[in-house]
Amino acid sequence: MNDTGIGYLQELEQVIEQRKGAPADQSYTASLYAAGSSRIAQKVGEEAVELALASVQPDRQRILSEAADLVYHLLVLLRHHDFTLADVSAELSRRRR
Repeated sequence: MNDTGIGYLQELEQVIEQRKGAPADQSYTASLYAAGSSRIAQKVGEEAVELALASVQPDRQRILSEAADLVYHLLVLLRHHDFTLADVSAELSRRRR
């Protein structure tokens, strides 16, 4: 797995997809999928709020940590709905035109 960059996020998408079918007691990702759409959406909302709150504090590491949590949970939500980062990128590109 790449350690950084967009390539890492694409590989993380693949790992998330692979864990969809794993036993819920063996994988946090699988436990989110087992809990369903509402739980996944709740986690995205929680992480977004935590990032927003962290962003008004001077603790840069906390901001980074909360941003990573949000991105991870966003990827779970996107894969739950069969979207990828490439789909999001295409939508952003479409809006720019």
